Formats: sequence, C-alpha cells, structure tokens
Amino acid sequence: MTGALAPFHPAEHPAVAAPGAGSGPGRLPAVDVLRGAVMAIMLLDHVRAYYTSVRFDPTDLARTTAPLFLTRWITHFCAPTFVLLAGMSAWLAGRRRTRAELSRYLLARGLWLVVVEFTLVSFGWYFNLDFELGVIAQVIWAIGASMVVLAGLVWLPLPAVAAVALGMISGHNLLDGVTPEALGAWGSAWTVLHVQGALARPAALVVYPLIPWVGVMAAGYVLGAWLDRPPVVRARRLLGAGVVLLAGFVVLRSLNLYGDPRPWAAQADLLTTALSFINASKYPPSLLYLMMTIGPALLALRWLERAPRPGTAWLATLGQVAFFYYVVHIYAMHAGAVVLGVAQGYAPDEMARLFLMFPAEYGVGLPAVWGATLLLLAGLYPLCRWYAGVKRRGRGWWWSYL
Repeated sequence: MTGALAPFHPAEHPAVAAPGAGSGPGRLPAVDVLRGAVMAIMLLDHVRAYYTSVRFDPTDLARTTAPLFLTRWITHFCAPTFVLLAGMSAWLAGRRRTRAELSRYLLARGLWLVVVEFTLVSFGWYFNLDFELGVIAQVIWAIGASMVVLAGLVWLPLPAVAAVALGMISGHNLLDGVTPEALGAWGSAWTVLHVQGALARPAALVVYPLIPWVGVMAAGYVLGAWLDRPPVVRARRLLGAGVVLLAGFVVLRSLNLYGDPRPWAAQADLLTTALSFINASKYPPSLLYLMMTIGPALLALRWLERAPRPGTAWLATLGQVAFFYYVVHIYAMHAGAVVLGVAQGYAPDEMARLFLMFPAEYGVGLPAVWGATLLLLAGLYPLCRWYAGVKRRGRGWWWSYL
C-alpha cells in the first residue's frame, strides 16, 4: 500500500505479536507477481467476450471445443486469486495501522470501489449512458463490498474471522435451493447475496453475488498472517494448504455429493469427461470452484517466493497498479471492439453497448482473440509502468485508494 500511513502499533495487530512477525516488507514481490499474472489472464477473458464470434457459453460441453473451453476455464483462477490477495493486502495494510485505522481504511476504500464499479467501470462496459441492463456488479463490487464487511471483521480475534471464512466458503452450497422468488419481498436482497441475476430497483445486473466472496476475502486476511512468518514456515503452510485444497477438490468432485450444484458426468470421450470434471460453477463460486482455483494460487505463491523468477518483473508492475490496470483495460478493450466492429461494417453505436447486445454476425475466431489479447497487453504494460512510477513518487493519502 502506498501513501501516508499512520504510525504502527504492534499491540493492535495480532500478526505482529506472534513470534517471528514483523520481518516482512511492506510489499511482497510474490504477491504482486501473482496478482499481475491473474490480471493478465483476466484480459483474455474480457477480450474473448467482446471480440469473439461465438454466441454460446464456452463451458457448454454440448457445443464447445476444448480450446474454447480452456480459454474460458483458465480465467476462472482470476477472481478467486484477486479477492484472496485483496484480503492478504488488507492484513499487510494493518501492519502500519492500528485496528481502528485499518477498519476505517477498509470501509472507505470498499465504498469507493463500489462507487467506481457502478460509475466509471460500468460505463466502460457499455460506452453509453443508457445502461440497458443496469449497473454491472462484478469483481470490483465484490471486493469493495467485502472490504466493508471486513472492516467489521477485523475487530474479531483471528480464529473467529477464520471461522466466518470457512463457514461461508464451505457451507453456502447448502443454500443453493433457495431462490429469490421464494423469498418474496426479500428476493432482491437474496440476489445480491447469493444468486446471479438482475435487480429492477435500482436497475443492476448482479454478476458477483457476495456470498461466498466475503468469505474468500476474510480467508485471505487470515492467510495474510502467514506472510509474517519465517520463510520456511510460510512455504510449508502454503504448500500444505494448496495440496489439501487440490486433493479435497478431486475427492469431493469425484463423489458428486456436495460442493457444486452442477455435477460432472461421463461424456462421449475421455477429454470431454475431464472437462466436465473441472467445469465447476462460478456464479456464485461453489466450494469446489474455490478449492480448484485457490489451491493452485497458494502453490503458485509459494513457488514465486522461493527464488527470483526471471521474466516476472513485468507481472509485478501490473500487480502493483492492479486497480489502474483494471479500469484502463476495460476502456482499451472495448475501444478495440468498436474499431473491430466498424471494420466489419457495423455502426459505432452498435458496438457502444454491453457485449451481450453485439450484432449476431460480429466477431473473430479464437486465434484472433488470443492475438488481440497479446497486443492489448503489450500496449497496456508501458502505461502501467509509467503509472507505477508516478504512484511510487506520490505522497498524498489518496494514493492508497488508487
């Protein structure tokens, strides 16, 4: 976290009272590299949505191809890793803040992120002010709202925060049968909490309902305490947790008893059967979806920490300015889609809308989607590198919100 920070009081932060605490730097390079990696992969998902000629769900096994499915599936790692690392960053921010200061910071930053999601970011998805489906509540909304909740959770003992995180992540699939319609007047609230869908009042499209994303951020906050442990201890814990989550995913998924509302099934061939096995539900993220994605994220964090990795500096740059990158990439990506649409003979106003409303015949194939992703990434990196330098030199308190 950059910017003016209040004096640090060890007694206020449970991590620093532990043996071996306080040895880590304010920023951990491995965290920035991992965050940058998922931000780069995220670009692929959004380019696919705005540039593709495919008009069906890439995870629909009856219609998809393996390359198309995996292009979508690899991006499943982005949101869980991003939210988990946001929780870890909240812990790191608490190193130099009292508990009260950390709580106020999380509350203010969380509300700021929600406002940005519903204004600047939503406009980037549409490029018009009609907002035909309403404001888009996606990952920035989920992170912001989760920060607001975490602002209260930080007052609890760390084991209590861990219990909240574990209960929400592991138990929320018990609520899969509850529908907004069944709750009458409370249906809209349930959409915000657990069911992807549209809200009429106020007009909004809830892509990321909050449960269990709040639990994922709380889990990241708890795991952030590991970052204060000696490297050997930290590496052992990250390895153990990653392996347990992956093994648990394989076992639970094999049983088809609990953890995902969409069971896997044997398909016509071995490859499609394997795709069915890993085709876990993202909206809301099921227990198995989170185990499948967070497990490798923890293993990747351990691997990145063990030694400097050649060629990762550019990812660290993206990770250091993730919020800036997120906002800018939406505008750059959508602007490119407008240019592509005009080149294919469509009017600019046909492309100045959410991708779900693009012309039926518009778009390019998967190789061009990958190529456009690489071109956009190459263009975004110098801009992010420049901004990272500006942010490092910044001294105002507001830099911690950017």
